[in-house]
Amino acid sequence: MSETQTSWSERLLGGFRKTSERLSDNLAGLAGGGKLSDATLDDIEDALIVSDLGPKAAGRIRERLAEKRFGDRITQDELKQAVADEIAEILRPVAKPLEITAFPRPQVILVIGVNGSGKTTTIAKLAHLFTEDDYGVLLAAGDTFRAAAIGQLATWALRAGVDIVKGPEGGDPASIVFDAVKQATETGIDALIVDTAGRLQNKRELMDELAKIRRVLGRLNEDAPHDVVLVLDATNGQNALSQIDVFQEVAGVTGLIMTKLDGTARGGVLVAAAEQYGLPIHAIGVGEKMEDLRPFDPDLVARVIAGVA
Repeated sequence: MSETQTSWSERLLGGFRKTSERLSDNLAGLAGGGKLSDATLDDIEDALIVSDLGPKAAGRIRERLAEKRFGDRITQDELKQAVADEIAEILRPVAKPLEITAFPRPQVILVIGVNGSGKTTTIAKLAHLFTEDDYGVLLAAGDTFRAAAIGQLATWALRAGVDIVKGPEGGDPASIVFDAVKQATETGIDALIVDTAGRLQNKRELMDELAKIRRVLGRLNEDAPHDVVLVLDATNGQNALSQIDVFQEVAGVTGLIMTKLDGTARGGVLVAAAEQYGLPIHAIGVGEKMEDLRPFDPDLVARVIAGVA
C-alpha cells in the first residue's frame, strides 16, 4: 500500500470511528454463547437498524448470517467480520468512480444537494481529484440564489487551481451554464462541474430551474448533462434517504457522494442508501482538506464500519 493510500486509510478509519464504535457497541454481547439463535439474529438485526444501516440492509444481513455455519461458538470478532463481509456484498455493486469518458468533451457534471450538505466544497474536491489525473476542469457557479454561494465556489476554485465561470447574484443559472459550456468547449476542457441551487423548500422552482439548465445543455450537447451527482450529508442519517427520493424526482440522480462521515455516528446510512437505491456511490468525504474526498472503496469502508479495519 502506498504512503498516500495508507494516509487515506488512516483518515477513513478516524472518520468512521464514531460509526464503527456505535455498531460495535450495539453488537456487544450478541456473540460468544453458541450458535446464532433466531433470538440472537433478531437482536443483531435490531443492532444494525439502530446503527443506521436501515431495515432493508439489516434484514438482508440477518438472512445471510442465518445461512452461515459458525460452528458451536462465534466470537465477537468473528461476528464483526461476518457483518463486514455482508456489508461489503451490499456496497461492491455500487462502488463506481466518477470517470471522464464523454466524447466530445466536455463531460458535464451537474452537482445537486441541499444547502449545507457540503456541495460547494465537494465540487472543489472533485475538481482536485480530476486535476490529479491531468484532466482540465472548469467550474460553473450555477447556484445564484444563495447569498455568498458564488464567492465560496470562487474561493474553492482558487484553492483547487481551476477556473470558474460566474455571474451576478440572482442571475440566470442557465445563462451561466451556457457560457461555461461554450468556454469549456472552446478551450478543450475535459470536465465542466456545475453547481446548482438546493432550495428544497420550493421544489417546483428548483425543478423548473434544473429543467431550464437541461434544455440549454441539450442545445449545446445532446448528451449533457452526462452525470447528475447528489451530495448527501451523512450527519442527517436516515433523513438523507428522503433527499434521494426528492432529488430523483426533481433531477434524475445518476450517482451519490456522501460527505461529513468524520463528524457522525450515522455513517451506516451509506449502506442503507446502497441497498435501497442501488445508485452508484462515486466518492466519500471524511474531512475538510482537499484530499479528504476519495473514490469509494467498498471493502475498506465495510471493514471500517464493522470495526475490523
